[in-house]
Amino acid sequence: MAYAFDSKQVDALAVLPEVVQAAEAGSRLIGLWPLTDAMQMDNDAKYGENLQVRMSQTLAQVMTGEEVTIPDAEFVYEGADQIPGRPQTIVDALLAANDACDGLSGFAQDGDFERVRVAAERLNAGWSEDEVHAGAEVVQTALASLCPGQELEASADPQVIASRLSGSMLAAGDLIRAVGASADRPVKALPVLLFANELNERLEIPRSYISAGQLSELLGLSSPQALARAAGPLVRAEWDSHREDLLWDPDEAKRQAKEEDERKSREALKAKFAHVPEDPNKPPVEL
Repeated sequence: MAYAFDSKQVDALAVLPEVVQAAEAGSRLIGLWPLTDAMQMDNDAKYGENLQVRMSQTLAQVMTGEEVTIPDAEFVYEGADQIPGRPQTIVDALLAANDACDGLSGFAQDGDFERVRVAAERLNAGWSEDEVHAGAEVVQTALASLCPGQELEASADPQVIASRLSGSMLAAGDLIRAVGASADRPVKALPVLLFANELNERLEIPRSYISAGQLSELLGLSSPQALARAAGPLVRAEWDSHREDLLWDPDEAKRQAKEEDERKSREALKAKFAHVPEDPNKPPVEL
């Protein structure tokens, strides 16, 4: 039976409270675009690098079944091909993960499924020939429905974002099923994580992040509604965090940290001398 992308299902997912709340977070983030402030642009570039580091950690952790740390992922992202004292299997998995991320990065522009297939090879996802064909049908059909020909424009309208996010979630869920990914076979889903972020960019909504533990939980869900309800809060948290990263001001952070240190010092000083009786004739001293 030929695959059909269910646009009515998109509409149903878009009104779920968890998706609506994620869309509101997306609206707050997209409302900052286009970025013109140099500090925000620099913060956004750092966010993008950090997101790939975190995604590569997730991919490598699922690929190896070993504990992969953020420092591991950072070292490899910065060019290391060995890490003293760490298993080479982890390093090799991180190298493959970064290759997959880089290789799939053009999908948002050209929608070429071949990029997804190559990413699956690099991640040792184990897609069979039939699963590759099924996956290609899902991706091509979903793209034709979600972005038929014309380039989409970014929108801060929560309803538009909810619809686009729902479409991305539904396409990702359908692709997961098409390639036989499951909680028992999570490695099959790894290319889908990268595909979903590229699809988000093609739909002019922000990228997101899924940890290895979160992926395991999501793969245990069987319906699009359950997946959207579980993924919505994860997307909302990531988009809120992305916005906070964009607005982060190092000078303001230093000022607030200094004020907090001074406050703690005053409280510690008061506590230290709390047992000393005050001289009623002594003029008040401001700490």
